[in-house]
Amino acid sequence: MTIDKRIPATILTGFLGAGKTTLLNRILQEQHGQRIAVIENEFGETGIDGDLLIEGEEQIVEMNNGCICCTVRGDLVRILGDLSQRNLAGQNASDNNKEKLCFDRVIIETTGLADPAPVAQTFFVEEDIRNQYKLDAIITVVDAVHGMQQLDEHHEALEQVGFADRILLSKTDLVAPEAVQAIIARLRQINPRAPIKNVHFGKTDIADILDIGGFSLDEILKIEPDFLEDVSHEHDDDIGSFVFRSERAFDLQKLEVFMGDLLEIYGTVLLRYKGILNIDGDDKRTVIQGVHMLMGGEQGSAWKPNEKRESVLVFIGKTLPKDTFEKGLAMCLV
Repeated sequence: MTIDKRIPATILTGFLGAGKTTLLNRILQEQHGQRIAVIENEFGETGIDGDLLIEGEEQIVEMNNGCICCTVRGDLVRILGDLSQRNLAGQNASDNNKEKLCFDRVIIETTGLADPAPVAQTFFVEEDIRNQYKLDAIITVVDAVHGMQQLDEHHEALEQVGFADRILLSKTDLVAPEAVQAIIARLRQINPRAPIKNVHFGKTDIADILDIGGFSLDEILKIEPDFLEDVSHEHDDDIGSFVFRSERAFDLQKLEVFMGDLLEIYGTVLLRYKGILNIDGDDKRTVIQGVHMLMGGEQGSAWKPNEKRESVLVFIGKTLPKDTFEKGLAMCLV
């Protein structure tokens, strides 16, 4: 039997705020002994997820200002090619450099607005990529709180579930048991092939994520015969993103009041928001993340002595009034 020496690749997908980065952190913390190259894709012009990942030896490449399945797909091909060349160079390098250059697998975390089909397609229609990598599986994270609404309103959410080899259902502790059963039934109706498991803050068996050999081209061609043809993909015109930045610190009390008012008014159209905040009087970063009206925050790592303390907030939603958001946030600065 011929041994497949190609580099295994996993596509980690799911709609905005489902918990992809939390799951990715879980994978990176696991004592599996493998070096992982991570490709991060953000829909907006500025990436936040790379800052939210744990610090380690992993190689992290960010792809911002576009969706991995359309505007920056060429960048994906280039980055995969560069990583492959780096890996090859590492195999012939000294032991010290080998550790810096070599990796065992690739995980691609797509933006929440990505259709996974064109991303998966890259591993079959690009000859160089096909020779260097094998697509192991598409892992889709679904938010139990907002999943039904997302499946109703966004075709990307349907595609993410339809192409999944494994479905991980997050935030089940925040909804009633009957609601969990309802969304599981709908997921099975959309994709009867993929096993469904609950995942709490990214905690799941690593064997359900890596080296599962879940992606079958034959099965995909049954549900989408033109998969290997050119797949066009467009986003909803009314979905956009913008970034708020400031080197001035936030007044925590003012910010909490403003964000509460903001979510009450715009929560239904605010699909995703996340950020690293510089709070007045706090030597540590504050990390906030939210989906619609569900927001959470926690302390992150400490600011380094000579580090520029800058708050960066990313908002993604439908026809958001950027000026209103920016003026309100500016009023919360010290």
